[in-house]
Amino acid sequence: MPGGDISDLDKNRALVAWLRYQLRHAEQRVRDLEHAEQAEHRRKQRARAEQLWKIQPRRSAETALLHRGGCGLYTSRAFIDREAAVNALAEPGIAPCDVCAPETGLTGPGPGA
Repeated sequence: MPGGDISDLDKNRALVAWLRYQLRHAEQRVRDLEHAEQAEHRRKQRARAEQLWKIQPRRSAETALLHRGGCGLYTSRAFIDREAAVNALAEPGIAPCDVCAPETGLTGPGPGA
């Protein structure tokens, strides 16, 4: 270190420390963005499910139940549209779920009406 200058080694050590700092922050930003993207994807899936319905098949003497797509009492990936849900409720062996009340989404004019 002639004349009090910083050596090349010290400069490069400082650069490495700064780059590690930048890398940690960039990696955290990527994790934050991935988390936000996943949350948005889940939100869109829930919103889509709320526009659909699903039928829980009857078991033994129980009545089959119609659920909103987002109802957690019955899990299914087989969704039906509004028209099929209206027709299902008209069937004598299918009743609406008491918890999610799917019939409230079926009253009144349908989308685009």
